[in-house]
Amino acid sequence: MDPTTLCFTPATELARLFRARKVSPLEVMEAVLARIDAVNPQLNAYVTVARESALRAARAATSALRKGARLRPLHGVPVSIKDLTPTKGIRTTWGSRIFEHHVPDDDALIVQRLKAAGAIVVGKTNTPEFGAGGNTFNAVFGATRNPWNPALTCGGSSGGGAVALATGMGPIAQGSDLGGSLRTPAAFCGVVGFRTTPGLIPYYPRELAWDSLSVTGPMARTVADTALMLSAIAGPDDRAPLSYDVDTREFLKAVKAPSVKGWRVAWTPDLNGLIPVDDEVARVAAGATNVFRALGAKVETACPPFGEVNEIVLATRGLSMVALHADKLPRWKDQMQKGLVWNIEQGLTLTPHAIACGEKLRTVLWHRVRAFMERYDLLILPTVAVPPFPVEHPYPTEIKGKPLANYTQWFFLTYGITLTGLPAISVPCGFTKNELPVGLQIVGRRRQEAAVLRAAAAFEAAAPWADKRPPLA
Repeated sequence: MDPTTLCFTPATELARLFRARKVSPLEVMEAVLARIDAVNPQLNAYVTVARESALRAARAATSALRKGARLRPLHGVPVSIKDLTPTKGIRTTWGSRIFEHHVPDDDALIVQRLKAAGAIVVGKTNTPEFGAGGNTFNAVFGATRNPWNPALTCGGSSGGGAVALATGMGPIAQGSDLGGSLRTPAAFCGVVGFRTTPGLIPYYPRELAWDSLSVTGPMARTVADTALMLSAIAGPDDRAPLSYDVDTREFLKAVKAPSVKGWRVAWTPDLNGLIPVDDEVARVAAGATNVFRALGAKVETACPPFGEVNEIVLATRGLSMVALHADKLPRWKDQMQKGLVWNIEQGLTLTPHAIACGEKLRTVLWHRVRAFMERYDLLILPTVAVPPFPVEHPYPTEIKGKPLANYTQWFFLTYGITLTGLPAISVPCGFTKNELPVGLQIVGRRRQEAAVLRAAAAFEAAAPWADKRPPLA
C-alpha cells in the first residue's frame, strides 16, 4: 500500500488490515515516521520523536502477527502523546523551560492503558506552557502552525496532536482539556476531539486528584477511531478518585449504529449570548442543523443562560493555577508565558468569598443546564467563536469589535460546557471562505458518551470530512 495512504488510514481500518495480514505495523510505523520527517519541520507538531522505541515496538507487533498471537484492540496502531503527559524514557517538558530536559521514570496511566491495548507511542506533541491557553506555543519549542494555513494558529492546548492527525502523522492522539484544549484544536485543524465526563477516563498522575474540570482523552480523524481509542482508556482506577465503572463496549456499538432519528436537539450559536461569535463561523455551524433535520432529528433554537461563566472561570481556574504553579513564580516568572503568569497572579488575589461565590454559581449553572437537558437529547453549537487567527497573536483581544478581558474568554463556548461536566465532542462541519475548518460541538446528557458518539457518527456519515486534507498534507 502507498505510504501516504497508510498514513491517512483510520485506526479501525489498520486493525482490520493487520488481522488480514495485508499490511504490517512496521510498514505503518515507517510510513508515519517518514511523514513526520517530511511534514513536521514546517508545522512543529511533534517536539520529541521516539523513533527507536517506536520502530522496536512495531517490529515486535509485526512479529506477533506472524506468530498468530491474539491481537489487542489497538495492536500496532501509532499514537502521539501530548507533552503534558508523562512517558517513561521519553522527554516530557510540559512546554516549560523549567522541565526542558525532564525524562520521566514512569508512564501516565492513560499511556499505560494505550500500550496495554497494543498502541505504539510515536512521540510527544507540542502544547503551550503547562497547557495554559488556546494557542500552541512555548519558549522551549516555539509555535505549532495550522496545516490549512501555516501563518495561523492550530489552537490549543492539544494543538500538536491535532496537527499530527490532520497531516497523517498518526491516526490517534492523546490530549487533555480544561477550557477546550481537546475541542479547540480539533475545530481549527479539522479533526475530532472528545471531552468526556470527568472521571470516565482516569487521570493519573496529577497534583489535584479531586479536580472535576480537567480531563484527558482521545483525538482522531474519525468518530469511529475516537470511540476505539476511548474504549481502551476508559474505566475505573483507584488512583483517580473521580473515576467510575463503565461498559466500554457501548462506545463501539454506538458508532456501528449511528442515528439521531426522533431525537430532540437544541441549537445555539453563542450559548445564549455568552460571547460574540464570528458571523461566518456561526453561518457554517448553523448549516449542521440542516443535517440533523435531514437525519430525522427535531432541531430547535434554544439554550439556557450561561451568564455566570466568567465569574466561575476566574474563581476555579485561578484557584487551580495557584495550586499547581504559584510555587514556580519566585524563580521562573520571567521565563514563563505571560498569560500563565497573569492567571497565577489573578488567582493569588482571590478571596475566600470570591472562590465560594464561584462554586455556588457553578451549582446554579448546573441545575439550570440539568433541567434544560431533560427536554433535549443534545445541545449543538460552534466549537470556537472565531476562525484560526495569526499564530503570532497569543489570543484574540476582541470579537466583532467587542473587547475581551483576558486570554480565556475567546474560548468560552467550550469553557461554558466544561463547567457543566457534560460530555462534548468537536467534529468538523464545514469551511470558511478562506478554506479554514469550522468545528461543531455536540453536547450530550450527563455520562451519555455513547449517545454523543452515536450522534457524531451519524453526522459524519451524512456530512463526511475524512477525505478532506489540508494543503500541507
